[in-house]
Amino acid sequence: MKKTILSFYIFLSVSGIAQVSIKDSSIFTPLVGASFGYQFPGGDMVTRFGNNSSVQLNFDIKSKAKITIGLNGSYIFGNNVKEDMFSNITTPEGYIINRDGSIADIRLWERGFTSSITLGRIYTFKKPNPNSGIWFNVGFGFIQHKIRIETIGNDVPQLSKEYKKGYDRLTNGFLLSENLGYLYLSNNRLANFYISLECQEGFTQSRRTYDYDKMEPDTKKRLDILYGLRFMWILPLYKKPPQEFYTH
Repeated sequence: MKKTILSFYIFLSVSGIAQVSIKDSSIFTPLVGASFGYQFPGGDMVTRFGNNSSVQLNFDIKSKAKITIGLNGSYIFGNNVKEDMFSNITTPEGYIINRDGSIADIRLWERGFTSSITLGRIYTFKKPNPNSGIWFNVGFGFIQHKIRIETIGNDVPQLSKEYKKGYDRLTNGFLLSENLGYLYLSNNRLANFYISLECQEGFTQSRRTYDYDKMEPDTKKRLDILYGLRFMWILPLYKKPPQEFYTH
């Protein structure tokens, strides 16, 4: 794996990523980014989950014409599950009883992921250089989310591995996304980042054949929305020109 990454970096360095001065002109460069986002639910997700976090990896190509094309993948995680899906296995007081007759310790988590292909445009300013400015992009891809059910001690027969599938609300479908923010590529390549507002719309539906608590399949078409703020740290893969020397 390390040899593959090293070979890829060498390839980028010697095949088309020329020595450039980012201060003087718009450049071609690959951009590798890692980001953290904090998101709020909208649409049908409001009744299922609260706010969540997201970590994401990006690979984008920026052209001299300031057009970008890229790939990204994110992991969604949160601990605010609103939906009540255990009504058929709880006591009148709202508890789930384990194998020993005690109150079971059940923990619920939001889990999911997205993957997208993106296309964007950078609207630059004179300062700090012709490569920094307002970056807008749209994405098309896939979103999936579910409720992760953890039974502490694994002593709850009603929520064995197979039975959990009748409660976890596994959902996925087509994803449309939009990002608008500020891209900063520094002249010395020490600080490069993108801070943006994002919105993701998932056109989804349940992928489980049967919901045990409802005693029927869930055939509803969903609109799952996530919106929030994202901060990305970027590594631009262009080669700096040699140090310039001036004579007086």
